[in-house]
Amino acid sequence: MPLDVSELPLVGGHPALDLVNTLERGGNSPPHDFLSDSSALLSWSVRVGMISDAEADQVDRAWHDEPAAAHAGLTAVRDIREGLHLVMLAVITDVDGDTVAAGAALVGLHERWSGAAARARLVLGPSQVRLAYGTVPAMLVPDRTAEAAFDMLTADLIRVSRCPVREGGCGWLFLDQSRNGSRRWCRMADCGNVVKARRLTERRRAARSPS
Repeated sequence: MPLDVSELPLVGGHPALDLVNTLERGGNSPPHDFLSDSSALLSWSVRVGMISDAEADQVDRAWHDEPAAAHAGLTAVRDIREGLHLVMLAVITDVDGDTVAAGAALVGLHERWSGAAARARLVLGPSQVRLAYGTVPAMLVPDRTAEAAFDMLTADLIRVSRCPVREGGCGWLFLDQSRNGSRRWCRMADCGNVVKARRLTERRRAARSPS
């Protein structure tokens, strides 16, 4: 049985990458979407720190009063997730990404971010003026998601890696923040140990087989 969104490991190192990882794309079975409905999306958004508990209450009330807005918010976040996935695959050099699809995805991501920026407002802080996204409760989650995607895409992407599918990994994305850039697995306790155990079993089986 798949994990609940509240149990989903957060291995991305950035909310935008953790968003991509909410859809399991590997294996022979149909992809499992952890963002199954607007409630799961709201829960996940709080968990990754994209919105606060108080903001979640505002969004929940807005979506309760306007169910169509909840559906639109979920659709927008899923669109951003798919766009990010296509772009990141094109960026990662050891993955066969589709650059044409990635280019189209960038156009869609720009449209999502432009809409979020149009609803944002300038806020005076103690030492700077910043652009505050998520001023409309019904659009707060997709707007913050668009902000996170923009932040990720405009950063140095050289450290973005993918848990190696060809070696038995899950395909999740993560920021390799190790000192020498040597991280290979989403989590050594998960995919890393599973693949190591499988390789050990295969070596032992081969050693027992007659030559």
